[in-house]
Formats: sequence, C-alpha cells, structure tokens
Amino acid sequence: MRKYCEECEREVETKVIMKKETYDVCGEPIEVDAKVLVCAECGEEFYCEEFDSVTLNNAYNEYRSRHKLLLPEEIKKIREQYGLSQRSFARLLNWGDKTICRYENGSIQDKAHNSLLLFLREPENMRTYLTENEINFDERQKAKLLDTVDKLEQDTKYRVSGRLFKLFFRRIPCEENGFKEFDYEKLCAMVLFFAQKSSELLKTKLMKLLNYSDMIFYKENGISMSGLKYAHLPYGPVPDHFDMILDKMAADHIAHIEVLYDGPYEKHQVIPECDVPEGALSNAEINVLSRIYERFKNFGSVEISEYSHNEKGYNATKTGEIISYAYAMDIELN
Repeated sequence: MRKYCEECEREVETKVIMKKETYDVCGEPIEVDAKVLVCAECGEEFYCEEFDSVTLNNAYNEYRSRHKLLLPEEIKKIREQYGLSQRSFARLLNWGDKTICRYENGSIQDKAHNSLLLFLREPENMRTYLTENEINFDERQKAKLLDTVDKLEQDTKYRVSGRLFKLFFRRIPCEENGFKEFDYEKLCAMVLFFAQKSSELLKTKLMKLLNYSDMIFYKENGISMSGLKYAHLPYGPVPDHFDMILDKMAADHIAHIEVLYDGPYEKHQVIPECDVPEGALSNAEINVLSRIYERFKNFGSVEISEYSHNEKGYNATKTGEIISYAYAMDIELN
C-alpha cells in the first residue's frame, strides 16, 4: 500500500509494525499490542481506521476480561435466546430504551447490569425473575416469554449433560481464547462448513483449518470466532480438549469421525451429518472461512501441519502450551 508521507513530502511504500499502546478505558490504563501502519522510509505513523478499530476493541476486551464482564455478542446472545428485541429486553429489565443497544454495540456495561445479565443467562433464572419482580410486560407478553423459557429448559442443550459440558468449557474471555467464551454452536457450524466443502476432510487438517480461521478472524476483528484455545502439539496447533468436543458432536449427530484404512495407514475422516444451520455464521465469518478453505484446499494433512510449524506462535511455544491469539497478528495467508 502506498500513501502520502508528510515527513517525506511524497508518496511512499508503507509497512505494518507491532507496538504497545495504552488506552484509557473507564479510567483505567489498558496496554495492548497494536498494529500500526508506518512509512517504510522514515517510520512516520499513518492513521488507519481498520487497525485503530481493532486495537480499541482489543483494549475494551482486555478491560472486560480483567473485570469479568460479558462481551457485546454474549449480551446479544442472552437477549436473542428469549426472542426479545433490544427495546423489549431493556423494558423487561427496567433499563433505558437504548441501554441494550449501546451494550451490544460495544459500550461497557456497569457491574450491576452485568451481574443481572449473567443471572438471566440461565432460563430457570429468567423464570425466577419473571415471577418475583414487577415487570413492564402485559400478561400476553409475559406468557409468551414464559413459554419460551419452558422450551429452553426442555431443550437438550440445557439438560444436565449439556450443562456439564458447557461448565467444563466455560472460560473467562481472555487472550488465550481470543476474548470469547467458548461457543459450541459456532464451532459446529465451522466444522460443518469445512466438512461440506471438502470431498475428504481428515481430522488433522480440520484442526489446522479451525486454528487459521479463528486466528485470522481475531486478527481482523479483535475477537475469535469459536472461543477455542489452541495448544502446541507435535503435528501443529490443536484445539484444546478437541476429542471431547468431537465426541459431543457425534452424540448430537452434528458430525463424526470414520476410520478408513489406506494400506497400513489409518485415516480419520470427518463426516458431516447435517447442514450448517441458517444464520449460524455471519457474513464476516463466512468470508474468513471461505478464504481459509481456498488457501489450503489443495493441502493434505501433512502439508498443512508442516506449514503451521512455520508460524511465529507455534515456534514461540513449547509442547502442551497454549498459543496466544496475540500471535495472530504475525499470520499472513499470502
């Protein structure tokens, strides 16, 4: 990319560097890694809205991580599971009309509001809230919401086994998981996307495709797609506890592994059992997944594993260690 440099007084080539920057978030200094566009000749920094937006988002997410606050998309997910509009949800909680809108668009919520949202994440708690508080809903709206709560409580993902699984993988958003709590439904959609695109997708290659997808999405948006942590293993980055996740996906009839034999060798092929649910992936997520697929569609499992060994995050960690999403900034797909 070429830009006009006021110091050099001419159009010059640019380059991207990483540096530490400190942002004031709610009165607290937050230091984060920042991607900065500079003049390749004199080092003068250029304004780049895309980079600045990602860095500010990272600073906000770091603040949320320190104070155990929900992320904007987690707040949205709580609201949407009850089928409520932003305005209706705010009215239910006796908050201002635009409060939920601001939180979902990136404003940081206060701790009292965060505690109530965390409480209402579980359907049985919403039932308690509806029966023990005076709310600004008429009887028809209240009955409809209670019916939604009934259905959520009966749904398999709220049964004991599902809740134990969620409890095991529930982690405070931090740099190791890309500032996102693990999202099982999102991961299933990612796996199905790659499995349906490929005529023969092997487990080893899938794990690398997921890693690159999460890292590139984080690099461009300041948050990971799935909330997975990735560990350094001999065959490259691997999602933490991935075998347990695959077992659940098989039990839920999402996808399973079939063992095929090629002479003396075993091949573990990923077999999809359903389509990607409509609306499960955003346009931005589909864009990243498509780019990752196109980049590596002609790579075999061995090739993509060897390729991943060259990434800075892999080389900077030891076997068994978690590879921080901070290293996403060093990944280039060219």
